[in-house]
Amino acid sequence: MTTMFTPDHEWINIEDHEAAVVGITLHAQEALGDVVFVDLPEVGRSYAKGEVAGVVESVKAAADIYMPVTGEVVEVNEALRADPALANTDPMGAGWFFKVHVTKMEEFDALMDPPGYDALLKTL
Repeated sequence: MTTMFTPDHEWINIEDHEAAVVGITLHAQEALGDVVFVDLPEVGRSYAKGEVAGVVESVKAAADIYMPVTGEVVEVNEALRADPALANTDPMGAGWFFKVHVTKMEEFDALMDPPGYDALLKTL
């Protein structure tokens, strides 16, 4: 499994050749504070890379969740919808947001690998 990152602090794990899991990074969770609500995308809807696919709200602020790559949402994390605190306790695991059927695999080339994301965080 390969984890890649966006400059907007989403992560995406490639589970197989066409499916991927998306969530927010630990940095995003720490910046937001305690997550209290998530608005997840509709299963079956397609999004272009960079399009807003959901919203996460915390006690501090609300933030858009951007689609890291072009694709169709095939599953949302119902456990997260029921218990948004999962994004606080395990943002890069059980607190995932949705799964996407990737339609443009070449878009992964524009994402950051872990060392690239770490370098970005050092500039913030």
